[in-house]
Amino acid sequence: MVMRDSFLHGILLLFSFFVFFAHHAGADQETTPRCKAWLVQSIPTDMPHLKHVPGVLSTEEVFRWLAGNATERLDLIVQYWQLVASPENPLSGDYGYSSEEMKTFGADAGAGVYRAIEDAADRSVSVRIVQHSGVYPDYCNESSKLAYGRPNVENVTLLFDDWWGSGIVHAKVWIADGKDMYIGSANNDWKSLTQVKEVGVYLVDCHPIAKKVEVYFQNLMKLSSLNSSTYSKRIWDSVWQVHRNVPCWSHFVNARDRCRSPLPGLVETPHVIGYPALENPYMFDVPMNMPDYNHNICGNHRSYVSFSPPEVVFSKHARVKILVAYWAHNIDSTDQYLKSLLYTNTLCESSRYNRCTGKVEIKYYKVPGFNMTGAAVNKGQKTANIYPAYSRVNHGKYAVSDVRAHIGTSNLLWDYFFTTAGVSFGTYHPAIVSQLQEIFDADWDSPYSVPVEPLARPWRTEK
Repeated sequence: MVMRDSFLHGILLLFSFFVFFAHHAGADQETTPRCKAWLVQSIPTDMPHLKHVPGVLSTEEVFRWLAGNATERLDLIVQYWQLVASPENPLSGDYGYSSEEMKTFGADAGAGVYRAIEDAADRSVSVRIVQHSGVYPDYCNESSKLAYGRPNVENVTLLFDDWWGSGIVHAKVWIADGKDMYIGSANNDWKSLTQVKEVGVYLVDCHPIAKKVEVYFQNLMKLSSLNSSTYSKRIWDSVWQVHRNVPCWSHFVNARDRCRSPLPGLVETPHVIGYPALENPYMFDVPMNMPDYNHNICGNHRSYVSFSPPEVVFSKHARVKILVAYWAHNIDSTDQYLKSLLYTNTLCESSRYNRCTGKVEIKYYKVPGFNMTGAAVNKGQKTANIYPAYSRVNHGKYAVSDVRAHIGTSNLLWDYFFTTAGVSFGTYHPAIVSQLQEIFDADWDSPYSVPVEPLARPWRTEK
């Protein structure tokens, strides 16, 4: 989400655990090692008209650096594994493509990342993995192979369905030696490196932030070891008017019936009828810089950010831009929902008494070839597909305003914020904000972005 700090605010919005960082300039910065940050992208092949943003690293390189430079431990939170392509497996979405085509797609990048993790394990680095059960047809085969015969590799699967009745481990996090890490949208999938557009952040020498994320990692590890039938309860959710499964220490459970949490690093947050209250989270004061990015640094930056486009259009006179992925697996109701958001403009202009100068703009982001994805051969017959399955999509999940950047792992669906494991990084650091703005603008202004058409107006604007 991008918000401009002027009378007419502008907000760009793109489609858990939150880590917020507040930059400050203090007298002790000369003696304190600085946390360093780089923004990270994956850009699909065959997108020649996308503007290059200088100083942004590639996801493949960052993953290989994290694994290659780890000396003691490497912790991974993973949704699924498909780093090694499977063009010879009839069950795979890679099936039927030639070795030359796979090379052109960049499949070697995934194999290189997998080898880097293997090499780390073979150097006696402690590798710990928390994951969802994976996806068809590979599931957890790659992580199981990593753990086989290596006592220094710990591999656990955590099923949120057993605890909450739905949801998954959806976070994409790498932590090396308790100081370097990646947080972003890229899965451990070769396509996330070269066939899917991803956005993340790479942090180096960030001990305080990494320590907090490690606590979250440890809690997931602990949760995977517990018996959900012993530590969960069925409650009545008065907001959604449904029965739900929750851990027995949840605030959805009556205080007199609530159990003591077995998680070592539980953080209490304000709540309303069980749901976390919407408020600014705890923030770190950590010296940080962005090497090779020329941007003047100033002091603390704090602001109000809302994730409700109609609210900010009316109350803050904001200009909101929303960029939504469009691909072969779109949710059917997406277009209707987006058109209803555009209806905010009609309401805004419906009367001069509204004194509303804000606006919502929405575009679909269409990666070339999005509608020609899948196996090259199906049931012995050649298909019309020219790219592997589940590729050619803008998968980034971030928001940037004129003062604040937010890079996460969650989609904009309600259950991603209540029953799904996600990790986000937020900052007021002006250089990160500025560069993330550049990434958004490059996508928004590209020929791959197509405006969503609004609903027809039911009345004329009052004069």
